Amino acid sequence: MRLTREELHAALAGRHGADVQAKLDRAAVGVAGLGGLGSHIAVLLARLGVGRLVLADFDTVDVTNLHRQQYALCDVGRPKAEALRAQLMAVNPYLDYRAYTTRVTPDNAARLFAGCDVVCEAFDRADQKAMLTEAVLSGLPDTVVVSGSGMAGYGSVNAMHTERRFARLYVCGDGTSDIADGVGLFAPRVAACAAQQANMVLRLLLGETAP
Repeated sequence: MRLTREELHAALAGRHGADVQAKLDRAAVGVAGLGGLGSHIAVLLARLGVGRLVLADFDTVDVTNLHRQQYALCDVGRPKAEALRAQLMAVNPYLDYRAYTTRVTPDNAARLFAGCDVVCEAFDRADQKAMLTEAVLSGLPDTVVVSGSGMAGYGSVNAMHTERRFARLYVCGDGTSDIADGVGLFAPRVAACAAQQANMVLRLLLGETAP
């Protein structure tokens, strides 16, 4: 069964409210890094019906990604941006997906995410997280960054929270747990942090700025 654009939009508006859905329709959100955080964030935003999603990751799907990322065995070897876009099309084929198989750098970040209301930072490495945050905040003065920090292990998700660091930077997670401490990444906690990020994006798109 394939719903028309109008039928699917009516279903979303019926669940979210027409005014809320109208704001989501007009929104544009970028996701930098399409691994454990980014792949889940993108799916959640597609389910919300966010009008435009800009997805960027240079990597391909590896079998070691499957334990925590939004991919299946059939995706192994495919570029993450391509594989994720296919999944999002299955969720909602009527949104504007712009998927780039490229490494995000200080030189291209502002160009890739131009016009985005919010950019989700979803990288693994601390230096890449800092690079993306600095590039967006300096190159896109009207764009907010929602970052993830601290989702390793299997401790209680009650330790995870959202904090506003600067006027245009929000950080989600417990802020401390790290795989460098000898704890691995597990699907539930990674997905919980991704959900926190997606929820903060939703709140920002609806005009709320408190963490």
